[in-house]
Amino acid sequence: MFKLPRGTTDFTPEEMEKRRYVEEKMASTFKSFGYREIQTPTFETLELFTAKSGDSIIDEIYAFSDKGGRALALRPELTAPVIRFYIDKLQMEPKPLKLYYFGNCFRYDRPQKGRYREFQQAGCEIIGADTPEAYAELIAMAYNILKNVGLKNIKLNIGNLNIIDSMFTKIGLSKKDKKKLLPLIDKSQFEDVLSLLRDLDVPKDNAEKIIDVLQTSDIIKVKDFIKEDQSVKDELSNMEEIVDLLKNSFNVKDYQIKMSIVRGLDYYKGLVFELDASVLGAEKQLCGGGAYDLVKLFGGTDVSTAGFAIGFDRAILALEAEKFAFPSFKTDVYVIPVNEEMLVKSTEIAQNLRKEGILTDLDILRRGVGKSLKYANSKNAEKAIIIGPKDLEKDSVTLRDMKTGEQELVKIANILSKLKNN
Repeated sequence: MFKLPRGTTDFTPEEMEKRRYVEEKMASTFKSFGYREIQTPTFETLELFTAKSGDSIIDEIYAFSDKGGRALALRPELTAPVIRFYIDKLQMEPKPLKLYYFGNCFRYDRPQKGRYREFQQAGCEIIGADTPEAYAELIAMAYNILKNVGLKNIKLNIGNLNIIDSMFTKIGLSKKDKKKLLPLIDKSQFEDVLSLLRDLDVPKDNAEKIIDVLQTSDIIKVKDFIKEDQSVKDELSNMEEIVDLLKNSFNVKDYQIKMSIVRGLDYYKGLVFELDASVLGAEKQLCGGGAYDLVKLFGGTDVSTAGFAIGFDRAILALEAEKFAFPSFKTDVYVIPVNEEMLVKSTEIAQNLRKEGILTDLDILRRGVGKSLKYANSKNAEKAIIIGPKDLEKDSVTLRDMKTGEQELVKIANILSKLKNN
């Protein structure tokens, strides 16, 4: 017997209905903000991902050589492919360029609930805009996407990497020292951060202030710490404007400042944000995003870029944990021929209904009325059309309401109007 590869999963029809529902809700929200869908290949050159994340990523991805000896990799994420696509074909498009996507990604991680080795990612990139309103709109869109799919309890955290970097520079930390700190800050291990700062000869008062700022949700504390640093004065002003726009223009009020949001890779800069679902416990992050520099790194003309990625599978887990009532699939009509002689007419009626957008199934096992009605009920059919010789002589069929069991004789010519009026 063949087994499912570790870290992958199969999806039943019921599960796929949930996934399509979520995808459609997300796509409609992307479109409502002026974003257009794109798609990139499932595999890319390995060099694309090592250029973005360094050679260490090879241990975390599915890398291989094809029959021509080319080094390739299944995509572990979608930002790098999108920027490669932009540089290759879209650089001359009018700005801002708003792009969204859905796609399967692959990582050789330890499988756990909601985190597979093959997983779906939803996301977007905005290219050519770096104003506070562009960033506020990006964050508001991420927030609205998760709200529109049906999530009730989500939390938005906003930070800024340039401000954090300036704080570290102010207390005399080197680039190497900063890289040691980032993983600890990312995991909110603040006692270890404090210990490391002391090991790096940072004065106790400054070290404690850093810890205080990293854990604060008060932007005033951030301003007080860096008030003499003119290099980030504009950055802080932009951050305040983004927050004001979110609150007053985009009606996003459920947020907090979180300066401990960090990214360990050098191409991230400025604004960063995350969206969490507390119902998922420790693995609560659903969305992460912000501003970054990749275009120049990949050989394109430097331009502002920002975006976010949503963990599609985890969003569904969060909805299930919140007991969200997903729309259930239903068949509008189940057509039942009483005998073999009725097959041609039954198929004709079914096809005519399908052409009119009526979700129509048809008995194809010749199993009789009783068993067919039982099957129709299991498929959540709203109506059944029973086609028998006596009714057909009158150019009629029997229309049955599957919920009440009530039946009536309906002229074939009137079936469509009868169904649409009900």
